[in-house]
Amino acid sequence: MHKERGLSPFAYNCAGLLLVGVALLTVRRLRGARPPSVIAFLLIGGTLACFIAFLSLLDFGFGSLRLLAWGVFVQFPLFLLGAAVLLYRQQRGLAIFSLVVMAVLLLISLDAFLIEPHWLQVTHRTIVSPKLPRPVRVAVLADIQTDTPGRYEARVFREVKKAKPDLILFAGDYLVRAPHAGYEQVMQRFNVILRQADLSAPLGMYAIAGNVDPPDGLPAIFSGTPVKIIEETQTRDLGPLVLIGLSLQDSFNASYNLPRQRKFHLVLGHTPNFSLGQVDADLLVAGHTHGGQVRLPLYGPVMTLCNVPRQWAAGMTEITPGKHLLVSRGIGMERADAPRLRFLCRPELAIIELRPK
Repeated sequence: MHKERGLSPFAYNCAGLLLVGVALLTVRRLRGARPPSVIAFLLIGGTLACFIAFLSLLDFGFGSLRLLAWGVFVQFPLFLLGAAVLLYRQQRGLAIFSLVVMAVLLLISLDAFLIEPHWLQVTHRTIVSPKLPRPVRVAVLADIQTDTPGRYEARVFREVKKAKPDLILFAGDYLVRAPHAGYEQVMQRFNVILRQADLSAPLGMYAIAGNVDPPDGLPAIFSGTPVKIIEETQTRDLGPLVLIGLSLQDSFNASYNLPRQRKFHLVLGHTPNFSLGQVDADLLVAGHTHGGQVRLPLYGPVMTLCNVPRQWAAGMTEITPGKHLLVSRGIGMERADAPRLRFLCRPELAIIELRPK
């Protein structure tokens, strides 16, 4: 969790509401004008949006995104509502336009903050390889990243159990420090939920560390469960395939090298950066990106916080023939100073069917 800098949330909201008031006073003076007021209204609204965005960026961190979200989904809709009231008699078309834009923003906020964050999607993908002696079903849980473990996480684990996987991979980033409770309490609650889920897999369950996980914190998170923790890069022969779990540092290494294995070769890392190196494997699995968490139509993820091409940041990509990269959109989302939202990027439990050719 980074220390917040720049404007405090209270100061930001006061400044934003003051700007909204000034903009509405300006609209009030123009409400009796003729068609040129349409251009003036758009300029006023655009100027307000720019000022609110500028104030939010004074934070220079995830907190800036939270402040920007307040501006987009609270302060700007308030301006549009006030403008609609002021303009309804003299400029009814413009007033209706303001209400429509406000309604769109509110619908987006309803989806992004209340619906999508817990709208879990179980995705199924298939890889066929002559190197596999038998089918193997792999479940990938990436970026659970919660500070309030509860019914949602329990539901995710039930979905995992329902899938009956042969192998379960935990790709890092499990908990973040809760704002009103200590990390120990959050960790204990998560551990209870995980143990109650009673997960199992014939080929085992393996967990690596993520960048929000505290050093040496994984043993306590997975205490009392059959999950095997991989802290340093290591290779495990699981019978039908070879699993290599990467350390956090190695997963961030975009020049990482791994030789080919004779068996089907699966590499698990927290961030997908390692896929840019000379990793000669059949399947690379990663998380970290949350799929961008916010995706725009025709553009994709707004940010990925990794080095891979944006189109690789979610889903399955065949990098070269026979070499696939699976980047999970993750179970949870950024918390702490960041806005708690997802947009066009539902959380994902990834199930991969590995089948012999």
